[in-house]
Amino acid sequence: MNFDLIISNILNPPVLFYFLGLIATQIGSDLEVPQPLPKLFSLYLLLSIGFKGGLEISKSGFHQQALITLLAASLMAVIIPLYSYVILRRKLNSANSAAIAATYGSVSAVTFIAATSFLSKLSVTFNGYMVAAMALMESPAIVVGVALSRMSRKKSEEQDSWKHIFQEAFLNGSIVLLAGSLVIGLLTGEEGEKAIKPFTGDIFKGVLCLFLLDMGLVSGRRFSDLKSLGIFPVAFAILMPLFNASLAIFIAHLLGLSFGDALLFSVLCASASYIAVPAAVRLAIPEANPSFYVTMALAVTFPFNILIGLPIYLTVIKKFWG
Repeated sequence: MNFDLIISNILNPPVLFYFLGLIATQIGSDLEVPQPLPKLFSLYLLLSIGFKGGLEISKSGFHQQALITLLAASLMAVIIPLYSYVILRRKLNSANSAAIAATYGSVSAVTFIAATSFLSKLSVTFNGYMVAAMALMESPAIVVGVALSRMSRKKSEEQDSWKHIFQEAFLNGSIVLLAGSLVIGLLTGEEGEKAIKPFTGDIFKGVLCLFLLDMGLVSGRRFSDLKSLGIFPVAFAILMPLFNASLAIFIAHLLGLSFGDALLFSVLCASASYIAVPAAVRLAIPEANPSFYVTMALAVTFPFNILIGLPIYLTVIKKFWG
């Protein structure tokens, strides 16, 4: 492996601010990002990345390669929770297995944004339709996870509960903002880019630094929960992203994706949701333990992907792509 890539990634300012948040919690500092600023940062990042994606699509268009990639992304969002559930059921009950499977079948927008920042630092280009792929991958895994949980229950559930599940899966704020921003970028094109360029361009990395600082604080507070998980969930939270990324890289190679698109596709498949899925699972699978699916995604998989996963995936892709 190219350790220079790992060092380069760690020395990226947003990642260093994530480390700062981690360290602050461990030394007992009272550093915090006051609410509701973290949510504002999240909204800004989703708006910015969605708008940029729509802008890129307006330049390149929805061609055959884009449609095939979006189809592959949607299928992975369905397949990953299925085989994850089978593996998890060997050690955990049905409710926790379904919740974790949904978590790892869905995606982390923040990990995706960090990956785009990583590519930008390396001057590697990627296509805007990968943002659409992220939007498409967030919801199917939630529905699959809930369906798996439902099938394992003996007692029938209220039929109207599915209405709330679909609302959480397809109409939650992050998905609506991301998809809406993408459409706005697509419709306005270069004129729209000129109109709001300082907002979506110049301040992007600064906001990302603040957001990852807060994520470091949140992750650091979750580290104490790791002791209660045991070895299996922690191992799963590291090995499953590696497996999913390997499978994604193989598929990306078959599809002929570009270097940058291949990395983003692998990151999407390797990441785990800690925003959209917990909101839906809390309602749909209330018996599942949040200390499993939230802690695994936020305190293990997220920092692993940000610090180590990105350089690993890029090294493997470089070897395949030449």
